[in-house]
Amino acid sequence: GFGQTVILILIQTGGLGVVTVAVAAFMLSGRKISLMQRSTMQSAISAPQVGGIVRLTKFILRGTFLVEAIGAILLLPVFGRRGIWMSVFHSVSAFCNAGFDILGTEGHRFVSLSGYGDNIWLNMVIMLLIIIGGIGFLTWEDFYKNKLNFRRYRMQSKVILITTVLLIILPAILFFANDFGEFLFKKRLLYSIFQSVTTRTAGFNTADLPLMTEAGKSVMILLMLIGGSPSSTAGGMKTTTFAVLILNAFATFRSREDAGAFGRRFDVQVIKNAATIAMLYLMLFFGGGIIISAYEGLPVLTCFYEAASAIGTVGLTLGVTPDLHIISRLILIVLMYLGRVGGLTLIYAVFSGKN
Repeated sequence: GFGQTVILILIQTGGLGVVTVAVAAFMLSGRKISLMQRSTMQSAISAPQVGGIVRLTKFILRGTFLVEAIGAILLLPVFGRRGIWMSVFHSVSAFCNAGFDILGTEGHRFVSLSGYGDNIWLNMVIMLLIIIGGIGFLTWEDFYKNKLNFRRYRMQSKVILITTVLLIILPAILFFANDFGEFLFKKRLLYSIFQSVTTRTAGFNTADLPLMTEAGKSVMILLMLIGGSPSSTAGGMKTTTFAVLILNAFATFRSREDAGAFGRRFDVQVIKNAATIAMLYLMLFFGGGIIISAYEGLPVLTCFYEAASAIGTVGLTLGVTPDLHIISRLILIVLMYLGRVGGLTLIYAVFSGKN
């Protein structure tokens, strides 16, 4: 119980972000938030301006605990006698896109949610928690202020929502067509949608992942690298980075000088940042996967899968991680750390002192 509580606190801290937790601690102590701290918070959650940061922090905290509490209540009927603690733990883990579970037994330690693959209620609740946590706090604020009036949302929120929907639907169709063919329609559909949702940094699984086709695993690698959205509980290089690169490519194909969306042009610096972050993640992912494959003598696709899962802070595995040597484990630890710190943060930390 003590160990699980420590893990849950770390999951919650990681989901909210260390800066958000620090600002919350300052607020609870009654101390004033300095301009530097407000600016740091603005950068941490990709807020458009420094003004209103304290109000936004309160909104994030209230929203987080409310959603997690509702999720825990909705999970209670599933876990029955094991009850409240199981529901709370998995609600927080899903919302924070952590993927940790406490369902394993001595004989089957890494079961995740595989025992609930055909439980529609649990699948829906967990997927909703993952999606809500992964779309970002600023998108919540847009929804809270503008309800279903999509046209009044920020351009970033619009891009996030549309990209998220596409990154759920399209891979789910591929998984349904290419994997899980031995199951009946309902279970096959649930498996396909759940694996599509969870792959972008959530880390739960209901299917036996090593049995998926190479095409399915390759798509999962791409989804893990993309991850969630800015100012969210998720990791990865972010949906906005992926969307900006795709839209910039379409603009180039059409011989247009400027790329944009919803009638607005992307600033050149936004495109440069997106390209830089993507290149950084790809270099770390490719380098880590190749080194592990060469050192362990494992198939390169398997090692790419583990490396993508690490740098995207996903937590999915094809089952090889427990048997890796210390060097390979250290590589995965470094990738997890760098992936959680974030692309731009890492770049600024390395190069700011040289300017």
